[in-house]
Amino acid sequence: MKRQFEPILRIEGLRVGFGMDKIPVLRDVSLLVYPNDRIGVIGETGSGKSVLLLSLLQLLPANAQIEGSAFFHGLDLLGLSRKTLDGIRGNKISYIAQGSGNSMNPLINVGAQVGEPLVIHHQYTKAKSFDRAIELLRRFNLGDEERRAKMYPHSFSGGMRQRAMIAMGIAGGAELLLADEPTKGLDVQRIKMVEETFRTLEDRAYICVTHDLNFAQNISEKLLVMHSSYVVEEGPTEEVFNRPLHPYTESIIQAMPENGCVVLQERMDHSIVESGCSYRKNCIYAMDQCMKTPPYFSISQTRKVRCWKYAEM
Repeated sequence: MKRQFEPILRIEGLRVGFGMDKIPVLRDVSLLVYPNDRIGVIGETGSGKSVLLLSLLQLLPANAQIEGSAFFHGLDLLGLSRKTLDGIRGNKISYIAQGSGNSMNPLINVGAQVGEPLVIHHQYTKAKSFDRAIELLRRFNLGDEERRAKMYPHSFSGGMRQRAMIAMGIAGGAELLLADEPTKGLDVQRIKMVEETFRTLEDRAYICVTHDLNFAQNISEKLLVMHSSYVVEEGPTEEVFNRPLHPYTESIIQAMPENGCVVLQERMDHSIVESGCSYRKNCIYAMDQCMKTPPYFSISQTRKVRCWKYAEM
């Protein structure tokens, strides 16, 4: 299907390594993000999910080596100066850190923090930004928002802090949100609250990294699956869950409790794979060709997979 709009973000050949040896933690990532896209990114710890988000706004440590490009409305985010990026962060693109909102400043009340992007980017007075913060908190149903806006983060539950962080993320009018593990450390009830919050974000695009497959299924329309620094599968969320293409995707979906916690391998081998398919030691479909790194095959207009099984399609 032909898209009606041009992408707002075009990531091409993104690669991130650390140190003198440029040890790769992200390899060959390309992605198009369109207005109002709702994208989930899933994968195990260390697969490169969070690095993907952090690299886009140059928030990685100084020893990170970044290659490739990430064009946001024609501007390559990876080549911008710190000053130019400061005008984009929180204004055009917002990063929502992981940790149940623990990154909020404990010495500043919630309303002031939620309204801060309006002061920085849109020259609001502190009083006007505080009033707008109350409106944003109401949007996410925190309850008694005028009183809560005057409170400090420690008096909020983890779920409330996370919703306040999302309110802060959209305060400046950002059209793209980068959310990193927004349900980390939350119980089931609070995860549902955050889930409902994401469902209200219909007027902007977001890329949401999460370990929680159920959460990803409920808040995204498009899904990226990452394994060992690569995106190994991409497609519409429901299609990926109903018909996974990559063996890794198949295994983690079958291991979900509602699917009977089926594990395809009795023994999982987590040793480092220097070359070839990163999943081959745990793959029941592994063959000799898997000693070579597979390219990213386009299966259809909406489905892509990095697996030699699909070389002839």
